[in-house]
Amino acid sequence: MGEMKIDYVPFGTLLESVADNRGKTCPTSESGIPLIATNCISNNYLYPLHLKVRHVNEETFNNWFRAHPEPGDMIFVTKGSPGRVAWVPNPVGFCIAQDMVSIRADDKKVYPKYLFASLRSSIIQKEIEGLHVGTLIPHFKKGDFNDLYIPIPERKLQEFIGDQYFNISVKIDLLHRQNKTLEAVAETIFRQWFVEEAQADWEDGYLGEAIELVYGKGLKEEIRTGTGYPVIGSSGVVGYHSEFLVEGPGIVIGRKGTLGKVIYLWDNFSPIDTTYYIKSKVESAGLLYEYFLLKTLNFEEMNSDSAVPGLNRDIALSTEIKIAPLEKLHKFNQFTSTFIDKLRNNTKQIHTLEKLRDTLLPKLMSGEVMVRRSNLKHYEN
Repeated sequence: MGEMKIDYVPFGTLLESVADNRGKTCPTSESGIPLIATNCISNNYLYPLHLKVRHVNEETFNNWFRAHPEPGDMIFVTKGSPGRVAWVPNPVGFCIAQDMVSIRADDKKVYPKYLFASLRSSIIQKEIEGLHVGTLIPHFKKGDFNDLYIPIPERKLQEFIGDQYFNISVKIDLLHRQNKTLEAVAETIFRQWFVEEAQADWEDGYLGEAIELVYGKGLKEEIRTGTGYPVIGSSGVVGYHSEFLVEGPGIVIGRKGTLGKVIYLWDNFSPIDTTYYIKSKVESAGLLYEYFLLKTLNFEEMNSDSAVPGLNRDIALSTEIKIAPLEKLHKFNQFTSTFIDKLRNNTKQIHTLEKLRDTLLPKLMSGEVMVRRSNLKHYEN
């Protein structure tokens, strides 16, 4: 293309609108419209997740909020882990809680999908982090938006970068949804075989007879984006590292933060100190049986009494379980092997696509990787 001309424009000036819910705790109800909180926004997923959502009734939805997100808007986290951003789907199907805003790109000034991609890039994420260094609780409020400068190339290149990023993200999202369905089927089979149809003559035992819970480790070196071995926190992959602690496959449980979340890893990984990782005491049982067993247990009620809530290891290991015969475990592993093979293949594709997306994007934005003019013909007026 030749040398790329880039303008650097204040983030706030690129927005048509910014909507929040007044920065106050929203009245909730037992049912109604889902209320998305900051834990539901992840840069690893295209759309907001529905994790432990609360709800609001129709009256609150219609009268309490200043405005609601619309399809094609973005949800931007402003407090806690500021800078996380997700795309608003069509239909929307939710409203947003405090500590986040709904932003709408001004299409006359920036291609919306390019703004989304640039906000997610390691370049801009580091800029956002640098703007709140030293604060006890990180904030990046609306008043700070113009302190962040977004690189703006020519429109055709914006559209190319934005569409490439978004299309890869859609593929990743589809694979995640397939995995969720496959895992739900396998979990249903597990509950039927080992909970609903548990035999009275199965031996009573404790979780500690089947597994050990080992503390994850803090990492001395910097966590990278997109390359190396996955680093696993209580909510999932938080980055990548040059070394691994646990040889995969393996299982991790959230110890602090996302308490009790159970995560299955296929390949080598590094669990950090907000997690436990599993060592099996019944090698012939197979990790898949242990994974679905752990997902049936209510770890959220096993808090320690410390100032920062955490999963109490002693309470967890003393949980009573039914010890099924080994032949039953082997049959389960064989029966679900087709689901698990598909899950593994999908997970590998997700990792490959994430690596492509997260390593290519900064290079396209900076001009390190050039785009041929022929590839931009589709975007000619």
